[in-house]
Amino acid sequence: MRLFEAIIDANHRAVAGDASAGLRPADFADNLPVIALTCVDPRLNAFFPNALALPGEQFIWLRNAGNIITGPLSSTMRSLALASAVKGGEEIAIIGHTDCQVCKATTTTVLDRLKDLGVDRSQLPENINDFFGMFGSERQNVIKACEFARSSSVIGPKVPVHGLLLDIVTGRLDWVVNGYDTLPANKLAQMPKTTFASIGNPGAFQDFAMGEMKFPEMKIGDAALPVIPTPPKVVPPAPATTLPPRKTHNKLSIPPPLKPRPTFFGKNY
Repeated sequence: MRLFEAIIDANHRAVAGDASAGLRPADFADNLPVIALTCVDPRLNAFFPNALALPGEQFIWLRNAGNIITGPLSSTMRSLALASAVKGGEEIAIIGHTDCQVCKATTTTVLDRLKDLGVDRSQLPENINDFFGMFGSERQNVIKACEFARSSSVIGPKVPVHGLLLDIVTGRLDWVVNGYDTLPANKLAQMPKTTFASIGNPGAFQDFAMGEMKFPEMKIGDAALPVIPTPPKVVPPAPATTLPPRKTHNKLSIPPPLKPRPTFFGKNY
């Protein structure tokens, strides 16, 4: 069982009331720490990293309003890339949550509130939806963010990018995007390239086996036209001469429900 598969399994058992549910981080040392992008909603403070059964030192927590990624080279992607390259994050999880207030906000609502705060509309980008990354579905927002992250040139192809959704009432985590399933397939091995520098370099094609090639099963002459034999010409023997030696060539190579607050992974919240 891989890291986030074990995390989801432990989370579901804990939400179901299994007081012994948890995780042994030492068993997944090669996959830690993890990077999580979540919303800034303060209700999440009681859930992370406890809902993942991870110790704080193995949890790199990035947050923005609505856990939004607006493009493969956005500022949020820069933070995710640095968290991976500099802080050593091995896996990325983009975690949305139910009852997201950003999801409920409309463009008109945002503009009205900004106006109340003294923001001049003329100073804002023309397309408010694109600028703020407005969305109408928490799940679709997570899927879109994962697509941006997975296609980003600043995130290594070996880094899994997961999408999860947290139930803000029960603390249950559910898959939206399984990052293990979206990792790129291994590239097929390529034949060695032949260059002029290969000439005279024994072993340059040492991995090439002629016996592995397949040829049509046809006898020589099956497709040839019949040849009318002609009488051999009589050629007088040439005088004996000494030929120079031949040159040779080298081979090529959970908090818990809001009420009451149960114990989650051995802790009360």
